Amino acid sequence: MKDKYKMTLEENIFVAKRNIVDSIWKSANLEGIAVTYPQTETIFQGLGVQNMKVKDINAIVNLKHSWEFILENIEYPLNLNYICKINQLIGEANVNPFPGQLRFSDVSMGGTDWKPEIPDKEKVNDNLNKILESENSATEKAINLMLYLMRNQLFYDGNKRTSMMTANHVMIQNGAGIISVPIKYQEKFLELLVKFYETNDTSEIKELIYNHCIDGINFKRE
Repeated sequence: MKDKYKMTLEENIFVAKRNIVDSIWKSANLEGIAVTYPQTETIFQGLGVQNMKVKDINAIVNLKHSWEFILENIEYPLNLNYICKINQLIGEANVNPFPGQLRFSDVSMGGTDWKPEIPDKEKVNDNLNKILESENSATEKAINLMLYLMRNQLFYDGNKRTSMMTANHVMIQNGAGIISVPIKYQEKFLELLVKFYETNDTSEIKELIYNHCIDGINFKRE
């Protein structure tokens, strides 16, 4: 799986900032928050939106803060503490229970009977290192990392958002673009995600992400 984009760090940060509201809008909808792009933009600018739950508005504000955090710390090496910080930002203001803390009991997952085991810190660190130190392209590392974090549900909530933000840290750091799931592919993505949870077979969902969920610009070099 080759990188689709080869940007400098500065170019990829530019692309991320340019697409930040779009990414937040897609992430919110993937979580079942029925928000429009204009409403997302309004919330991003710090204004209120009528007839929206406070919790949903806070979830969008938290995604903004998470994006700001990874862009400000993009050169920081990725580790479990960093991932916990992303989850903490995503879960602030009563959006998620125990934000930033690893899950310490069983959890059920929507759409499937499959249950992930309670995370073991040492095991998680080993798996993170295996993914990040592999010979794969940055894009494949990012997708593998995202899927590992989603399936293992390290936190009580916000796992999809945390996983995607973490994957985007890897993507941007390596000039490989950004990952977000377009609205028209979200139903299929969620269907394949449940299938992946049950089988641990990444092939179909990786293909969807690679073909339809990566954005970037191949800047012309003089």
